[in-house]
Amino acid sequence: MSETAVAEQVETEVLQTDFIKEMVRQLRALDSYGSYDDWPAERLLAPLVLTPERKREIPVVGDPDEVTLSRVSAFYNAVAVQIEKECGLMAVPMVHLSHEGFGRALITVGKLVVLDRPLRDVHRFGFPTLSKLKDEGDKYLSVALEIVGKYPEVAGL
Repeated sequence: MSETAVAEQVETEVLQTDFIKEMVRQLRALDSYGSYDDWPAERLLAPLVLTPERKREIPVVGDPDEVTLSRVSAFYNAVAVQIEKECGLMAVPMVHLSHEGFGRALITVGKLVVLDRPLRDVHRFGFPTLSKLKDEGDKYLSVALEIVGKYPEVAGL
């Protein structure tokens, strides 16, 4: 099997994971006019994949546009939905960013903060591959579930 065929098979497998399916749902939810309805998942997720070449094209200093900000929100919304599915408690994402692309992403479950990520250079928000996008979401999910498991009484408030 060639490298291209292996890469396509891995990408197809990644597209079938729960987190990537949720990312696609979140991105489609942002489309209030239905422009993305006919787009395949690969096309919806393509702006989140920043290869080193694509990242070099983006200036080091810059202000994020509304589309980029909505992708950041979609990512943390997808993580929150996955947390809800796993632990059965409502997870609330909060993303606060300045106009320069600096800020913080929080996810709370009850009174418990299960994710606290500083954000910077949001205009360059993305992942090298879809697998890395999935891995990052899964990493945040596992850490959040571990925290909820450690402090269930606070998460239930």
